[in-house]
Amino acid sequence: MAVTASMVKELREKTGAGMMDCKKALQETDGDMDKAIDYLREKGISKAAKKADRIAAEGSAYTLTEGNAAVLIEVNCETDFVTKNDQFKALLNELAKHLLAQKPATLEEALQQPLHGDGESVETFIHNNIAKIGEKLSLRRFIIAEKTDADAFGAYIHMGGNIGVLTVVEGTTDEAFAKDIAMHIAAVNPRFVSRDAVDAETVEKEREILKQQALSEGKPENIVEKMVEGRLGKFFEDICLLEQSFVKDPDQKVKKLVADKGATIHAFTRYQVGEGIEKREENFAEEVMSQVKK
Repeated sequence: MAVTASMVKELREKTGAGMMDCKKALQETDGDMDKAIDYLREKGISKAAKKADRIAAEGSAYTLTEGNAAVLIEVNCETDFVTKNDQFKALLNELAKHLLAQKPATLEEALQQPLHGDGESVETFIHNNIAKIGEKLSLRRFIIAEKTDADAFGAYIHMGGNIGVLTVVEGTTDEAFAKDIAMHIAAVNPRFVSRDAVDAETVEKEREILKQQALSEGKPENIVEKMVEGRLGKFFEDICLLEQSFVKDPDQKVKKLVADKGATIHAFTRYQVGEGIEKREENFAEEVMSQVKK
């Protein structure tokens, strides 16, 4: 029996399983919906589906470098206990290796790709680990960076995976220096590389705020503009990597350290695990009990 898109959609709605898993289940059961549901249960995928409405706001950032390519990923789970699990750590490494090898353009593409070329999709691989680990897991995002032999990757994981950074420092092969830059980004959390990278809307909005602050302080109109431009400098120091004082040596600006290396930085990526995800309001004792009951 031919499996249609509407059949896959119906099975997804009934089980919460992934699209590729539903399609395979229907193919294996000749389109029988009830048998397909049983198939998913037998594979442990329905167990994963039951956890689909849970909030996975914990997890870990992870970096992997192979030659002139590197990847930074964020994988979420429900509690930080799981991040210390060897199986979870192996999951991070498997996903990172796959992404580096296949270089998918989007998360959706990555989830549908076969892992190890054996037919099992990345999405199914994650679902199988949900069944084994016992918590909702999700590959939330990733970024792949490439460099030349004349450059260095700045890859850094902070606080056991709570923050991850990946950047390319062009024009130097000093990996220790590049890692220091990544460490700075993790600690200080700049929003942009340089002043030139800040969009005009952000600058104008801040300029207007500073102008109103100066006027409310009773400053004369004729000196307000000069004050605003001066205070904008501090604003750029707060949000621009190259304008910031280096975290390991506050007397040095990042841009001077980079220039002294004859290097340049055009972009960076910083992931803080769970940012933007609404977390459960649950105290520590309740979290422990939820683990005991599993």
